[in-house]
Amino acid sequence: MSKKPYYISTAIAYTSRVPHIGNTYEAVLADAIARFKRLEGYDVFFLTGTDEHGEKIQQQAEAEGISPQQHVDNIAGEIRRIWDFMNVSYDKFIRTTDDYHMDSVAAIFEKLFKQGDIYKGSYEGYYCTPCESFYTETQLVDGKCPDCGREVHKASEEAYFFKMSKYAKRLEEYIEQNPEFIQPESRKNEMLNNFIRPGLQDLCVSRTSFNWGVPVKFDSKHVIYVWIDALSNYITALGYHPDGNKLPLFDKHWPADVHLIGKDILRFHTIYWPCMLMALDLPLPKQVFGHPWLLMGDDKMSKSKGNVVYAEQLVKLFGVDAVRYYLLHEMPFASDGNFTYDLIMAKTNSDLANILGNLVNRTIAMVGKYFDGVIPAPDKTDALDDELILAAKEAVEGAVENMATLHVADAMDSVWSLLRRCNKYIDETTPWTLAKNGETDRLATVLYNLCEGIRIAAVMIKPFLPETAEKMLSQLGCDIDSFESVSSFGALKAGTKTGVATPLFARIDENEKRKEIEEMLAEAEEPEEDTGLALIGIDDFAKVELVTAKILTCEEIKKSKKLYKLTVSLGKETRQVCSGIKAYYTPEELIGKTVVLVKNLKPVKLCGEESFGMILAADDGDSVKVLFLDGINPGAGIH
Repeated sequence: MSKKPYYISTAIAYTSRVPHIGNTYEAVLADAIARFKRLEGYDVFFLTGTDEHGEKIQQQAEAEGISPQQHVDNIAGEIRRIWDFMNVSYDKFIRTTDDYHMDSVAAIFEKLFKQGDIYKGSYEGYYCTPCESFYTETQLVDGKCPDCGREVHKASEEAYFFKMSKYAKRLEEYIEQNPEFIQPESRKNEMLNNFIRPGLQDLCVSRTSFNWGVPVKFDSKHVIYVWIDALSNYITALGYHPDGNKLPLFDKHWPADVHLIGKDILRFHTIYWPCMLMALDLPLPKQVFGHPWLLMGDDKMSKSKGNVVYAEQLVKLFGVDAVRYYLLHEMPFASDGNFTYDLIMAKTNSDLANILGNLVNRTIAMVGKYFDGVIPAPDKTDALDDELILAAKEAVEGAVENMATLHVADAMDSVWSLLRRCNKYIDETTPWTLAKNGETDRLATVLYNLCEGIRIAAVMIKPFLPETAEKMLSQLGCDIDSFESVSSFGALKAGTKTGVATPLFARIDENEKRKEIEEMLAEAEEPEEDTGLALIGIDDFAKVELVTAKILTCEEIKKSKKLYKLTVSLGKETRQVCSGIKAYYTPEELIGKTVVLVKNLKPVKLCGEESFGMILAADDGDSVKVLFLDGINPGAGIH
């Protein structure tokens, strides 16, 4: 019997910069859904990838002095590494610079042009480079981009347009007749009332002001704009081509079961994309789910706001599965979630270390102590056992029911209700008392039931915390982990030799962890090495004022492993400068030395200390050598 197909995708990540934890949330969420569907027996195809074309990418590459392809190769590689690092089990990672994708996109554009759905015109409006979007003056908010709030500039250029207005009525009827198409419900009403019913404008789908994109086959000065290029990835990844030479994967998995995206790009996926599919005479995805944002305080995470946290930072502090748990469990279904270090510490201690870890640890330890590490056969039962068995049944049913509607946090709560019931069962049955009183038959039943409850929980936890689930099953000495095995209580085989009782999650000392966090944040404030800089002219170099400076004092900055706080004399003035040379010099080796200082560098705060200037040093990757100019008076100019 063939498995039922299930196709889930994330939005493809834009290769402008490395994703922060708010971006990573989407990949982890999609992974949990994909893993759960695989557990249920579906033939899952999980797509993720990167969006690599556009003016912003071209500008960034030019600023770095490298080619756009080099830039996107670097960022795409980093994104893929982070997804792998977070145990994201995608089946395909598409890049919009992949040859097969670009070929199909060019053919899609040509097909829509030939059938009259794309036409040439000109565009005049206000353009936001970060959003890669044109707006009319009335759409601006306080003269700025209505989506991101950044500056816009007036632009006019020849462009091709997609007749989106042609499909507006048909799209409105489809959304009204398919209430599950846009989720959550509030997002559907927003799309209908704010965008579709007021009337759709035709969509600009080509650009001439830059060339980093898929060329229009029949008009070489145009490149295909992001909407057709990026959105088409959901079908090109399956082998779609408008000439009819589709791969079997496309017929098997299209239409997608769910496009999982951030709520900020819902309009593109529920208006632009469906209209394009209608024009191509293809079925629409079954559902588009606009998930909420993970906020830092009251703000969306943004590198420009300086409030971002990265996955690797959190994993270093808490571990992969603790971070996955926080992301999946603490994000509401339809409203924004909030990230705080205190909450992730509290949840790790309560839900992971106490409820889950302590249960597994003491159960395996008791099997080792009372039955020589061999899971006993159940014998003498009573009503408490029936309650535990019912709790296991309800946990599985609750998880399945909630995952069917993408209520992931509620599904996890269903599993944790079983863990709580197992802990309560220990308190009710007091196995140590049974052992003391010689009630071996009853003790055997209690410990078997606890082991089976843990096994069922481990199977159901696998989609959310895959590493932890494997550790739980390993400690049980068990490999029975199919979905069918949790449909009834008792699949665990008596006589199984357990593994070693090892803590799954160490309890966090919150005061010590806060010190680690402060140190991590302080290190993050320090300037990073910049590589691959663009060539500059003599006029650019002349803007840098270099002078000699004598080091008068040198102190450690307690929050930092790298920085010294220096007082330097420039002859007529003294300044405070922070320098990342702590690992290479003692204070005694620096005091009294004359160094080269960038005098006109804008002051910054590093680890809470003001730094006005920068000391020059050579770095070969293995060691750092400060440039000393002893014997020269402080304040002398360097040319």
